[in-house]
Amino acid sequence: MANPAFENIEACVFDAYGTLFDVNTAAAACADELGDQWLPLADMWRQKQVQYTWLRSLMKAHADFWQVTGDALDFAMDSLGISDDGLRARLMDLYLELEAYEEVAEVLSTIKASGLKTAILSNGSPRMLLAATDNSGITASLDAILSVEEIGIFKPEPAVYQMGVDRLGVAKENISFQSSNAWDAAGASNFGFQVAWVNRFGQARERLPQPPKAEIKTLRELPALLEI
Repeated sequence: MANPAFENIEACVFDAYGTLFDVNTAAAACADELGDQWLPLADMWRQKQVQYTWLRSLMKAHADFWQVTGDALDFAMDSLGISDDGLRARLMDLYLELEAYEEVAEVLSTIKASGLKTAILSNGSPRMLLAATDNSGITASLDAILSVEEIGIFKPEPAVYQMGVDRLGVAKENISFQSSNAWDAAGASNFGFQVAWVNRFGQARERLPQPPKAEIKTLRELPALLEI
């Protein structure tokens, strides 16, 4: 089924981790040390990282995403029987240098050149996000880099998505939101954004309220949805 075109879009807002940046690149860069454990580590690290954001929000026990990322790595390493302080430090440093997916820079440049506003809206801490955008050379293509640290709670809390409305000065129905995380896409759609789920890995749809308006494989399909 063809995706419907997005209508009256004035701003494009992007999730960061898994959407613009490949979260597996840190562990992959340590594959020589981790051997065949690198992918299980990467998967468990990411899974726990996301789970801890939800649990901390429910517990009203916020910590910034850098701490959450470290806690999740500690869990993953412990679960896999890996005890190496030097490797842990290297993995955390590499998380500040995650690689962007290959299409990201070109797509952001195209959207920016069309006159639409662009922003990141992420669970990441400001330091983490600026490091990643600078490393991938996309900072100049963004009008804003918005972190949940401004309000102290993680997605999919509606107040997080409201940050995009408030900072960009655009009504929620005129904002296109892109995320590779199905739960985030559902949260943004439920809030009222026009949402494109970037389903990079062919995952099944979540059974949550308000499915995304469109499902795409990569961000290369986004300009056509926006009719630019």
